[in-house]
Amino acid sequence: MTRAKVFPYHQVMLAGLVLMSAVILSGCNTVEGLGEDAQSGGRAIENTAQDAAD
Repeated sequence: MTRAKVFPYHQVMLAGLVLMSAVILSGCNTVEGLGEDAQSGGRAIENTAQDAAD
């Protein structure tokens, strides 16, 4: 008897997990950079408001 080929579900799941992890981890740098940009924008607005008040 020949053995039927079994679809490698574990390998597909592992590959998907690795891919999702890579996407999530690369997104961390993007979100951090976005937060820094928003913070510097807030500082610029605050400084402009202070200058206008003086």
